[in-house]
Amino acid sequence: MIDGFLDPTRLNAAADEFPALDSIPWIHYVHVNERKFGATNATAFGPTLRAIVEALNAPPFLEWLRRLTGLADLFPDDSLEGGGLHQSARGGFLNIHADFTVHPHHADWRRRVNVLLYLNRNWKEEYGGHLELWDAGMKACVRKVLPVFNRAVIFSTDHDSFHGHPEPLACPDTMTRKSIALYYFTKGPGPVFVRSTEYRPRPGEGLGALWIRLDNLALRAYDRAKRMLGIDDRFASMMLRTMSRILGRHGRDG
Repeated sequence: MIDGFLDPTRLNAAADEFPALDSIPWIHYVHVNERKFGATNATAFGPTLRAIVEALNAPPFLEWLRRLTGLADLFPDDSLEGGGLHQSARGGFLNIHADFTVHPHHADWRRRVNVLLYLNRNWKEEYGGHLELWDAGMKACVRKVLPVFNRAVIFSTDHDSFHGHPEPLACPDTMTRKSIALYYFTKGPGPVFVRSTEYRPRPGEGLGALWIRLDNLALRAYDRAKRMLGIDDRFASMMLRTMSRILGRHGRDG
């Protein structure tokens, strides 16, 4: 965890540019295990936001990140698959999970490191949204990180690197939880198995644990479709929004 990660003047400009939820076509990550929105089309970002993303994927930062992690062949994903800009409104959440192990469109890209940078000015403890880091056995949360402005979190993405912000946000309706999420990979033989994002119930989830595990089955099927058909989350989100509009109109008409 690094506070004061970037020049605050630049990050303030980026926060001013951060698109509202009704301003660009956001990817809707809305299902049992999460309620958030993502944007991966960097051409829709403001100039400062785009420059920050490009700088964090550029050789100078990569060299620093390689020294930090000990992964000499680490490289970025310029397509920002699953990453880019993330935003959640009041009530949003992201259940505890370990990330997908292999890039859905590159079978030899093994996911290794996440960099999360928060752009939440005047964020208070009572708003929640803490990034929770859990132990490998999913027995206890070992660290909570408040997503305050200009705080970065860098962590490895092993098969048991469980994390999320599972408690629904309690921020005012006029605020959202904003972050830049960048993922880094190494090329070569991947893990023993290729796995989609794997959500896990916390101790005491009760019946909710069943829904979390059932949702995992649907996500695995979707992940296989992405890998076989070459589709991305923007396409899937567009289709889901179109179906929702059609079904909603049909419901009103019928």
